[in-house]
Amino acid sequence: MPGSPLDRLLTAFLIVGPVTYLLADVLYALRGWDDPTAAVVHVLGAVAYAFTLLRVVTWTEGVQAAILLVVSVLGVAGNVAYGFNTIHVSLGDTDLVDATGAAVLIKPLGLFFPLALLLAAVALRRDRPVWVVATLAVAAVVWPVAHIANIAWLAVLVNVALIVAFRALAVPAGRHELLPQDAAGRGGVH
Repeated sequence: MPGSPLDRLLTAFLIVGPVTYLLADVLYALRGWDDPTAAVVHVLGAVAYAFTLLRVVTWTEGVQAAILLVVSVLGVAGNVAYGFNTIHVSLGDTDLVDATGAAVLIKPLGLFFPLALLLAAVALRRDRPVWVVATLAVAAVVWPVAHIANIAWLAVLVNVALIVAFRALAVPAGRHELLPQDAAGRGGVH
């Protein structure tokens, strides 16, 4: 229901998710990729992104919405798993990324997160500004490069780009309140 508390909450997470994750990557950049505090913020940011991506799902219809929902849930699960993996590594436990057997599950799940960002860009391509869609798409492609190779400055830059893009979806230029939704449940510039 447009303008409902749920609608406003999901729209707020267009800002909360990316900002929380930026904080995690800034902490990783400053303290190292095995920092437990950064990992806790990482887990919280990944959970927040569940709501960010759910907001985009609510603006999408049909099969595309179903696919985006499934990929987003898998991606958030993988992202959370990587955060908990870092917590385990900081405690001296085995790094699942280097382990074999059942531990290899973390790798494909982790790749679903940038795929969800890319699918979000595809879902928004028809009724959102081109620069927003392009920013999301480029960030989705660069995300795994930055995070798999542990390139801190690039990870931070990707998160800044995501903040700019998702903020534009939540608060259009010239507006200071969170975006109200139209009757079709869509927000933003059409």
